[in-house]
Amino acid sequence: MKYFFTILSLVFTLSSCQSSKQKNNPNTEEWINLFNGKDLTGWDIKFSGHQVNDNYKNTFYVQDSMLRISYDNYENFDDKFGHMYYKTPFSYYKLSFDYRFTGEQIPGGSHWNVRNSGIMLHSQSAASNEIGQTFPISVELQLLGGLGEEDRTTGNVCTPGTAVVMKDTINFNHCIKSNSKTYHGDQWVHVEATIMGGEYMEFIIEGESVLRFEKPQINGGFINENQEGKDWDKAKIIEDRDNWITKKGTILNEGYIALQAESHPIDFKNIKLLDLCGCMDPKAKNYKSYYVKDKPESCEY
Repeated sequence: MKYFFTILSLVFTLSSCQSSKQKNNPNTEEWINLFNGKDLTGWDIKFSGHQVNDNYKNTFYVQDSMLRISYDNYENFDDKFGHMYYKTPFSYYKLSFDYRFTGEQIPGGSHWNVRNSGIMLHSQSAASNEIGQTFPISVELQLLGGLGEEDRTTGNVCTPGTAVVMKDTINFNHCIKSNSKTYHGDQWVHVEATIMGGEYMEFIIEGESVLRFEKPQINGGFINENQEGKDWDKAKIIEDRDNWITKKGTILNEGYIALQAESHPIDFKNIKLLDLCGCMDPKAKNYKSYYVKDKPESCEY
């Protein structure tokens, strides 16, 4: 019996050492759960026409470990475009999440918003949105659900106040289609995105790369470049639009992540992020081999 406890103690010690080594392994990816599955901690909400963190009609809420965007308390959409922003801006990272569309669109929503939502990347903050602003200046990973018959790609890119480079040329189209499959019904769809600062973004749907573009940047027009800035009026009361226009061509190297609410119910879950920016000194305790952008001030010795 004495020898049994000695061996058991040795096994436990070895196991603990292995766990410790694994925990500090520079190759072990440390994903951040942006959504805790319990409440909206860590997120700020901004609706057009409302102050920050006024969760209008409880549109954003948590149920069964899902972050749900619901219009059960609405009678009409009434242009209540909403976005929910994670508290921390990021630059180089991988994003992973699952989504599904449910039910029917609320009356008053535009026809193009049926089974239409998205996640805004490199976005301005919730606090910097003007009171009547409908969409943040950002790069949208657009999510579309199939309508039952025709093809309708998801993982597209849309550009409120921005533009992207495709094949070495600035593409001023407001939305650019991916080459994804169409996902009909209320099924869950898995999405990943690789965001490399101001270098490039790549969208991945169900394990397949469907779209890649480069140099996300501020645009001279909000939706249509040819309107010479006049279409910023469509963003609804952006009083500081001239300031944005003067920044045309500025590369977006970082920003906030925001979930979109634009009239059709949608659920999200498993929202997590792998930060690719950190200490790249192998001598540091918090060195990670997968970092691609050095942040020397974060090193711990």
